[in-house]
Amino acid sequence: MITAGAAGDCPVAAERDTADAPGAPGLQELGWPWKDAPVRTLVQRIEQLQAERARAFGQLETAHRRYLQSGPHHDFPSYRSVVHEVTQAFSSASREALALEAELAGPRAQPLLAGHIRSLQQLEQTRLTTVAMLQLMASPELAGHADAARMHQLKLKVIKTMEAISEVLQDLRFDAESAE
Repeated sequence: MITAGAAGDCPVAAERDTADAPGAPGLQELGWPWKDAPVRTLVQRIEQLQAERARAFGQLETAHRRYLQSGPHHDFPSYRSVVHEVTQAFSSASREALALEAELAGPRAQPLLAGHIRSLQQLEQTRLTTVAMLQLMASPELAGHADAARMHQLKLKVIKTMEAISEVLQDLRFDAESAE
């Protein structure tokens, strides 16, 4: 999940100031905390976002396991609540990653690094979609109808996607060192 400290660094947080915003009462222009930061700082932030995504996937997996083990009445409201929280965390991380990508593609003139972030975004989308499909197929309502071979294929796809994410992160680190 997005931590309180990381949320404070998030560029999408607006500040209140009633004197400077005649058209929008109390809102200032959005801040960008990495405007003058070195490229390595931007890459470190991407790595932090990836770690937050990994923790969110862990929470999602734990919630799904608890849901499946909650007996014949299945505690769907608790699972749904975690899914909502995780969705918000993924959305926030994605918005921030896209802002970092735009910074690298535009003002920083680092299209290779921006491309790595774009690849990470696409891979994370694939991973999330595949995990959601796996969880849906394992739900009590569909468990008896789940195709074991298809579930195995999806599990392999998650593993391969995670490996690809690791490779892109390595490439990002390497290319960021070369960029500075």
